Formats: sequence, structure tokens, C-alpha cells
Amino acid sequence: MSLTPHLSTPISSSSSAFLAYSNFNSRTKNVSLPAKRFGICKCVTAAPQEAQTAYKTTVSRNANMAKLQAGYLFPEISRRRAAHLLKYPDAQVISLGIGDTTEPIPEVITSAMEKRSRALSTLEGYSGYGAEQGEKVLRAAIASTFYRDLGIEEDDIFVSDGAKCDLSRLQVVFGANVTIAVQDPSYPVYVDSSVIMGQTGLFQKDDQKFEGIEYMKCTPENGFFPDLSSVSRTDIIFFCSPNNPTGAAATREQLTQLVKFAKDNGSIIVYDSAYAMYASEDLPHSIFEIPGAKEVAIETSSFSKYAGFTGVRLGWTAVPKQLLFSDGSPVAKDFNRIVCTCFNGASNIAQAGGLACLSPEGLKAMHEVIGFYKENTDIIVETFNSLGFNVYGGKNAPYVWVHFPGRSSWDVFSEILEKTHVVTTPGSGFGPAGEGFIRVSAFGHRSNVLEACKRFKQLYK
Repeated sequence: MSLTPHLSTPISSSSSAFLAYSNFNSRTKNVSLPAKRFGICKCVTAAPQEAQTAYKTTVSRNANMAKLQAGYLFPEISRRRAAHLLKYPDAQVISLGIGDTTEPIPEVITSAMEKRSRALSTLEGYSGYGAEQGEKVLRAAIASTFYRDLGIEEDDIFVSDGAKCDLSRLQVVFGANVTIAVQDPSYPVYVDSSVIMGQTGLFQKDDQKFEGIEYMKCTPENGFFPDLSSVSRTDIIFFCSPNNPTGAAATREQLTQLVKFAKDNGSIIVYDSAYAMYASEDLPHSIFEIPGAKEVAIETSSFSKYAGFTGVRLGWTAVPKQLLFSDGSPVAKDFNRIVCTCFNGASNIAQAGGLACLSPEGLKAMHEVIGFYKENTDIIVETFNSLGFNVYGGKNAPYVWVHFPGRSSWDVFSEILEKTHVVTTPGSGFGPAGEGFIRVSAFGHRSNVLEACKRFKQLYK
């Protein structure tokens, strides 16, 4: 069943409008326009063609930028959402696509940021540039909270403006001559930053892959963990668990295999743990829980999806002292140089918020917010299961991975947007193995999630 174009009731976090069936009738508004004055029109002769030609410098474009395909996935989704709103200006669009948090930051955290902000107005409380690696007290709190008894110390921690930014800084450390492997599907920044750095060849339209990248296929058939026996050796292995977009979380045994694979091949794992707090207690929350990982792994993480810091911007990267390049030099030394050269340190206000996140009250508040989003995933999973779809993820991550076999992901994205006014994410945007899937984010107000699920049921019942 398809839905007609417009919702008659607005949706908000405090609304109970989702309990009633919307009739989607459009409204016609009468608009009064000011009267026009008619005068004399003068014809202007067009300028010569050569005068309209734009000035060009003699600087060559980075040829790697031309390799990138279309727009970066999430800005492209935003563009299509904006075009949809132009087509249906009265539509109540619900966004479950881009993984942006929606619930307020807990007050115990914002009050700490407010206090730090107000202190900047005093002589005693003002501070300017801080350490590029982050404030010592916050680095120590991150080490003791997330890496207790794992051998990661405060000077192994680099505080930043987010994991995504650190992933790109790491690429600068590695340079253009390394080879990389990524999970397929995976977060687009791994591939796109590799392309920009010049680590890849051209995009191959036939198989939707870049030359020079090892795509480690992760599908329902292999439990979303790659068959490492068929993976070629690369210098760098990007790995995310719990995974964005599939929601799959690697077991201790699987990560032990990954660490052994890296050691056997002399590779470095860049482990993205941005969703670790969503994982159940029986799963690893850090790659450094695996013996030997400190010799082959770097870990990035973030407060974005734990405390609603997507706009505040605060994350960290852990680079163990034991991790060495082939010439014996520490990876941390080079990363420190890049951080000091390209970055002036995270906001001192954001760092005050990060420290509050790691207080007993802050940790409790973050777990409550995470619990709320996990309840949203339960609602989404139940909805698609009831409609007969094969559904993955949702248990250990805020993403639900829904299979539409034999269909184009972008076609499904467009169908859902056109007929339900709900924004999702096409699976193919995460890699060729994502074709035929869509990702539904659990980041949303409860009323919006319930309304979206009602619309899904109306469309696919």
C-alpha cells in the first residue's frame, strides 16, 4: 500500500499524533502578493561570450578528488531530503537516515560545560591554547574508564574533535603508499579518505569498487565477519565493531582471529569503536582486550553517540607505545607530530563536558540515553520482522540493517521517502556488499520512530 503525499499532523517529541491515522491531505494556502507597478523595460545587450568566461588559475586540481564518486553519502542524502521538501513542502519528514543524535545532552554534562564557559569570562578561569593532545585530566579519565587493566595509559590517548577527524589525520600519517582493507559494507570515510590520499586506483563501475582496496565482504552468510583466509595482505585494516552500518558486533574469538591475521601479515588495524557502549557485556568493548593487539592496533572513539556530542565534537584516539613502523619508529610519535601540526586541540569547553561524561553521574546519564536509543532499535526491528523482512543489527548498535533482496538500495530509499516521507540510508552507499539493504537509524524522538514504523507498516503490509 502506498501513502499519499502529506501528513496533516506535525510530529514532535512531545506529540501523541502518532496514535491517530494521518490522512495526508495537503493544505492550500491563499497568499497575497503586492501589486506590481508596470514601467518601461529596457533591453540590455548581452556581454560578449569571452567576457563571461570564468577566470582560472594555473593550479592543477588534486587528481584524486576526481576519482570520488558523486557526493559523500550523507550530504547526498541531505540533498535528496531537501529536494523532497521542495516537492512536498507540507510533508512531515522523519529522518532515520543520517546517524545524528536527537535527545538532549544530560544536564550533568551541560552544566559542566556551562561552568567552564562562564569561567572563561574571568581572569582566574580564562585559558587559551591547551595541549594539542588534550587536557591531562581528561586523558587520564579516558584511560581509566575505557582501558582499565588493558595497558593503555594516559599518554597513549589523543583527545580530538571527533573520531572522523582522527581517521583522516591517521591517513596523513600513513601517506599515499600504503595499501588498505575495509569491511564491505563500511563507514564511507575509510574509503573516501584513502582515495583522497592517493592510495587507490580508479573506480571500477562494473563491480563498484576502487582499484587497490581490499574489500572484506561482510554479509549474513558469513555472520558479517570476513573470511580472513581469502583476504589479501594489506598495510592497514580498517575495522569497526559494533559495525556501522550493519550493526554487527565481533566476538572475542573473531577479534582474536583479526589480531592474529594482522600480526602474521605485519599490518596495522585501525579499530573504530565509536559504538562500543552499545555492545552487550559479553562482547569486547575495545580491541585492546585481545592479547597482542597493542602491537598491531590503533583505536578511535567518540562521545558523539554516547552523550549527544555530534555538534559539540569530542573524541579520542589511543595509540599504544608498542605499535611500531617497519623501521622501529613509534607510530604514536608520528601521529603526535601530525596532531601538533594540523590541530590546536579540542575545545576546552567540550573537554569539560567530556570529563563530566566520565564522572559516575555522567556515565549513568550516558547509559540511560543509550538505553533509550536501544529501545528505539527494538521497535524498528519488531516492525520489519512483522512485515516479513530479514532484519540484522539493532541489538548491539543503534542501526537496523534491512534486506530488500533483488532491489536497488537507492530505489528502496526513494520509494520509502516518496511514499512515507521517511529518510533512511541506502546500503550501497556503504560499499557493494550493501546493495539490496537499507540502514534505519534508531536516533530519533520516540514519537517519530513510532510514526515512521506505522508508515512502514502501511507501505509494506
